[in-house]
Amino acid sequence: MLILAMALFGLVGVGAVYAQSLTWSVVHRMVRSNFPEVRQISTDSLAARLSAPDLTPPLLLDVRTEAEFAVSHLPGAVRVDPETPDLAFLDTLARDAPIVAYCSVGYRSSKLVRTLREKGFTNVSNLEGSLFQWANEGRPVYRDGEIVRQVHPYDRVWGMLLKKELRAYAPAPSN
Repeated sequence: MLILAMALFGLVGVGAVYAQSLTWSVVHRMVRSNFPEVRQISTDSLAARLSAPDLTPPLLLDVRTEAEFAVSHLPGAVRVDPETPDLAFLDTLARDAPIVAYCSVGYRSSKLVRTLREKGFTNVSNLEGSLFQWANEGRPVYRDGEIVRQVHPYDRVWGMLLKKELRAYAPAPSN
């Protein structure tokens, strides 16, 4: 899929030295292009919002598989299956409640944000760069209420966007 995205934007054949920054650029452009109606929130803005005591924190929706979520996630996040999202738990939520969805890089979560907007939610955003960008910036991710330095890389190709020292396909044993 990454090669396809790069081909669509005319970036096949670009040197490997430049590929890391171009890859994120391609991913951001691909997400914005495929989901132009989806509001994006930066990792900086979400971090500020989560740490602001006077603001209601958004409901965080983790749009990844159980295996991905088991490695790490944002604190308080609710996992939503990316293939068959059961959104019944949102039925009692105000349509203007703040919601931020994330996945690995932002594609699956943007798809969910579009669905939520179609269901009438008005204050819903996608975390641009999602969990990979968040973790790459050194921001905390959690497992069982504890900060960990691991993120599931999704697969070998997409995992290239995640710093090597953060990649883990399963939770590391606790010390």
